[in-house]
Amino acid sequence: MKRKVVEGVIRNKDKSKQRLLDAVGTILKTKGFSALKINDIAAVAGLDKKLIYNYFGGTDQLIDQYLHSQDYWSSTPYEMDSIDIGNGGRETAKALLLSQFDYVYQNKELQKIILWGLLENRKSLRRLAEKREKEGEVLLKNIGDPYFGDKALRFRAIMALLVSGSYYLDIYATSHNITFCGLDLRSKEGRAEIRQAMSFLIDQAYSNL
Repeated sequence: MKRKVVEGVIRNKDKSKQRLLDAVGTILKTKGFSALKINDIAAVAGLDKKLIYNYFGGTDQLIDQYLHSQDYWSSTPYEMDSIDIGNGGRETAKALLLSQFDYVYQNKELQKIILWGLLENRKSLRRLAEKREKEGEVLLKNIGDPYFGDKALRFRAIMALLVSGSYYLDIYATSHNITFCGLDLRSKEGRAEIRQAMSFLIDQAYSNL
C-alpha cells in the first residue's frame, strides 16, 4: 500500500512538472520571452507557483530545462564510447548534421528559440548557447581535432557553416512560401538535395583537408 502511495506521488509530480514545462512552451509560442513570469506560467499550467520552486528551484531553472529539452545538441543522447570514430568520425558527423536538419525543421518551438537567441540578450538563452557549445566541443575535441591535426580549425569552420546554414534553411522553409536558390525546402525533393549536399561537403572535408 505504501509503495503505491509513493508511486502515485511520483507520477503526480512528473505530471505537474510536465504541465509547467508545457506552460513555458505555450507562453513562448504565443507571447514570447517577455511574458515568462512566474504567475503567468503557474496560471497557464493551472498549478500553484510554489511548485516551480519546489520542482525546479525557480523560474530561471524551469525555463532552462524547457530550452534544453527542445534544443537538438543539448537533448540528443549520445555516449562517446558508442560513437564510431573510424575514419575520423565521418559517418557520425554526417548523421548528426542530417538529424539536426530534420529535427529543427519539425520543431517550430526550437526555431523560435534560435531566433530569440539572436535577437534577445537573455541569460537563459546564453546558458543554452553555452551548453550547446560544450556538447559540440566534446565531439570536436575528442574526434575531429585528433583526426585533422593542424587542419582542425578549418574543419571546425566547415562544421560551423553547415550547422548555421542548416538552421537558417529550416527556419526559412517554414517562414516563407518561396524557394531558396530555386529549391523548395518544404518538398521531399528539395530537402533531399540539401541532405545530399551536406553529405557531399562532409566527404570533401574528410577527403581534402
